[in-house]
Amino acid sequence: MNSSTNIHDLLTAYGSHSCSDKGASMQKASDDVEALLNLPSGSTVSLLDGVTIEGGTALHVVATYGESDGFLRSADIIHSKANHLLFAHNKNGDTPLHCAARAGMSRMVRHLITLARDENTGVNRVKELLEVENSLKETALHQAVRIVNNDIVKLLMEENSELASFPKDGTSPLYLAILLEEDIIVETLYNASHMKLSYSGQNGQNALHAAVLRGTELTKKLLEWNSDLTTQRDENGSTPLHFAAALAQQSQRGSICWQVLEANSAALYQSDCNGLFPIHVAASVGESGTITMFLNKSPSSAGLQDSMGRTFLHVAAEKRKVRIVSSACRNRSLLWILNIQDNDGNTALHLAIQARSLRMFCALLGNRHTHLNLSNNIGQTPLDISLYGIPPGIFDDQISEAKIHFALTVVNARSGGSRRDHFEENYTRQLKYDETEQLEKAKEPTQTLCIGVALVATATFTVTFALPGGYKADEHINGGTPTLAGRYAFDAFIIASTFSFVLSVMAMVCTWC
Repeated sequence: MNSSTNIHDLLTAYGSHSCSDKGASMQKASDDVEALLNLPSGSTVSLLDGVTIEGGTALHVVATYGESDGFLRSADIIHSKANHLLFAHNKNGDTPLHCAARAGMSRMVRHLITLARDENTGVNRVKELLEVENSLKETALHQAVRIVNNDIVKLLMEENSELASFPKDGTSPLYLAILLEEDIIVETLYNASHMKLSYSGQNGQNALHAAVLRGTELTKKLLEWNSDLTTQRDENGSTPLHFAAALAQQSQRGSICWQVLEANSAALYQSDCNGLFPIHVAASVGESGTITMFLNKSPSSAGLQDSMGRTFLHVAAEKRKVRIVSSACRNRSLLWILNIQDNDGNTALHLAIQARSLRMFCALLGNRHTHLNLSNNIGQTPLDISLYGIPPGIFDDQISEAKIHFALTVVNARSGGSRRDHFEENYTRQLKYDETEQLEKAKEPTQTLCIGVALVATATFTVTFALPGGYKADEHINGGTPTLAGRYAFDAFIIASTFSFVLSVMAMVCTWC
């Protein structure tokens, strides 16, 4: 084992004491570490050259475990004999400053910064030390934010007001603080940086993406500080408005979505990598109030089509969002989008019938501007799709699919341009496919039913050998007969058990047949 593990083991041993004597234990540990570091120079150099299992040096260990005067003196001794350890990295890329900040050792953090400002040599490496990033591209400031220690955040920012701008292309301290919903630290970072800070976050997001998910107050602050964040996309192409559009109950004034939209209404016309606009996102999650707000702000956004040619009405029909479809059918200003066809040639009516939603179908059929005979790219009209939707072997005219087909027949809807024999071939093929699919779906519950009835039959059969109350002894009158025989409850039990056995056997036979 490497020699600096001695310090690590020493501090760990003292740190395992109970809370009542923890302070005294760590003070004793610091004294012992200091004594260990004051050994003759040859053995001390060997000690300082070693590393722990985590790759930490003696200074990493001292910086992590304490900030009493003894620990600070130990840090001084280590630095005087091996000043390069101040910038040494462990296996995670952390310097001693990272470790001290993560452990919440504010005195040690300040002391390490003082060591970087070596007054004896006149070399000032404070800026360099503070900007060192570990393997996750995080500085010591990230560690202070993560443990929610505003005092260390202030200390680090006072030493380097540009520290909140690191890293240049990763998760910024501000983004991290917003995710943690630490308003005070957010304010500290912004004020201490003199507005020179990074807004970047993970997966290409910025701080506004995170603020949108955390509440109105943080969103308001971010929009006041930098409204340009509204136009930036993450790695999926989503803007903060895409995120806001997916939130619930955002139609009221002052809501998160309303704030982002007011800051930049042009974000309505920015699509993500799948071609989805914010209005499509709102339709997908069923937020009719948000859609109404978007349409009031920009009526033309109703006709926005994604990469598959779908409007928000297509998306709502596919996702079975009945309220949105019904609302759109009652809105006279949206009549022009009712019959828009997507890349497959489907209108909202086609998709509502495919979704087998009677309520959406009725809403669309009830609008006289809905065209009933438009064919999609494979020549199917809504009437054709309604026939395909009727499950095989079902003749109940009360099911939704049958009602939809009947209603289209009554209003004289037409079939597509396919030859009748071709249509019937396709319909027969579809029926066979549906039957096969239904049989596959029925297999598992049937097997489960067989097991269940077999268990019931077995249990009821074995009851006859272990009747409640047992049997009379042979030396008694009618020996060997059930003790409870002749009683009403016993007779009812025997009759119920018999019926249970007979019916279970019948169920098994019927299932196998």
